[in-house]
Amino acid sequence: MTPANKMTSEADKTPSKKPFLPPRWVIRGAWKIHRGLYRATGGRFGLRRPNSKTYGLMWVTTIGRRSGQERPVMLGYFDDGPNLVTMAMNGWGAPEPAWWLNLQDSPNVVVDLVGERRPVTGRAAVGQERDRLWARWQEIDRGLDDYAALRPTETAVVVFEPRPA
Repeated sequence: MTPANKMTSEADKTPSKKPFLPPRWVIRGAWKIHRGLYRATGGRFGLRRPNSKTYGLMWVTTIGRRSGQERPVMLGYFDDGPNLVTMAMNGWGAPEPAWWLNLQDSPNVVVDLVGERRPVTGRAAVGQERDRLWARWQEIDRGLDDYAALRPTETAVVVFEPRPA
């Protein structure tokens, strides 16, 4: 893998057009509205299951590494057997997302899915597992490599594994 988060192939060596990314405030505002709707409806609106064409949306509650307080975040995911897979990206911005930093400090978290609450342990995928899961994300988002190239560091592929309640 190259530092730009890509799986190297002949097609990747041709320069591609820089993908459009709305201003940071638009991305943050959209997620803030989405989280607000989720909270206002008591969780009845905002989550969805993944399918072959799009990722699902889950609500993940981490513990703040400095505050010790619960920190909820809404993330896209897909199923990989019993595991849930997401990416630690911050609207494709340079900084690592706070939830990912929190998860590295306290990997046991709870995720809310459509009709289900699940205790899980989060970790970064590495090696061949990361390559395989990255390729699955590319099936959902064909522009993934172009967006990932906007970040100065590799985007972590995060796996949430079930744990006993």
